[in-house]
Amino acid sequence: MDRIPSVDLRDFLSDNPDRKQQFISDIGKAYEEIGFVALRGHFLSEDLVERLYNEVRNFFKLPLEIKQKYEFPGIGGQRGYVSFGKESAKGKKEGDLKEFWHFGQYVQNDPDLEAEYPKNAEVEELPEFNAVGKETYRMLEKTAKYVLRALALYLGLEETYFDDYIHNGNSILRPIHYPPILEEPKNAVRAAAHGDINLITLLMGAQGRGLQVKNHEGEWIDAIAQPDELMINVGDMLSRHTNNKLKSTIHRVVNPPRELWGTSRYSIPFFMHPISSMKLDVLSSCVDNDNPKQFDDITAGDFLNERLIELGLIKK
Repeated sequence: MDRIPSVDLRDFLSDNPDRKQQFISDIGKAYEEIGFVALRGHFLSEDLVERLYNEVRNFFKLPLEIKQKYEFPGIGGQRGYVSFGKESAKGKKEGDLKEFWHFGQYVQNDPDLEAEYPKNAEVEELPEFNAVGKETYRMLEKTAKYVLRALALYLGLEETYFDDYIHNGNSILRPIHYPPILEEPKNAVRAAAHGDINLITLLMGAQGRGLQVKNHEGEWIDAIAQPDELMINVGDMLSRHTNNKLKSTIHRVVNPPRELWGTSRYSIPFFMHPISSMKLDVLSSCVDNDNPKQFDDITAGDFLNERLIELGLIKK
């Protein structure tokens, strides 16, 4: 496969059973073959996207000492600001050439989960930043819910199988700033090759070149969405749960050509995580003689903790 397939969520949401089934088949096949789709018909309005990008640019333009007020040690970067070069891909010594912010879950009616998750940081200098971040979080979470419903049907599960696991889940909205490159990077790229940890990732801001996906032939292909599309990929949790039937594809963000080093790049992924108690045990329907069970049993919370240690965001 040498391109990313495109699907329209409005087909799944329609009253036409043929359109709905076609969407289920197309997205399931894409996730088996490449692990990525470009999705139209999501719940983000153009106005919301524009407001979010304005606020994100305003935040990253703030002086470093102000941004660092919102960097909190001891929580593995799960909320607030993470400064430049702090995160590295699994197996990489060099930090990625990026700084980022984390919005987390806005828990509803669950005191235990409210106590489990770190609180969201409120940026005093930019009150709209917090409001638009929360609104975007909600719309991406809603979009992700319907994508997972389609995948549940593709896997032969009840349509709402994932609903209780993702309600109040440990999902993260991550606005990323890749600053201008000022000198020859020493073996570092904007985001080194990696797979995502979570169930699925919804990516805003993949319109320009930079994001690349590794297909099953080992070739890197450009993943470029249209302005009205989100890139959505399978994460390691979902791959593990389906015994690698749905593929968590390795991807990266490469450095631009030298003539574009002086430009910033922004991207905003939404990492859809379940509640930490979800069991990621391999689904029995995804195991047969040709596909024996590949993964040990583990909960989402324990798996996340393992990976945050590997990324250098928390210490053992």
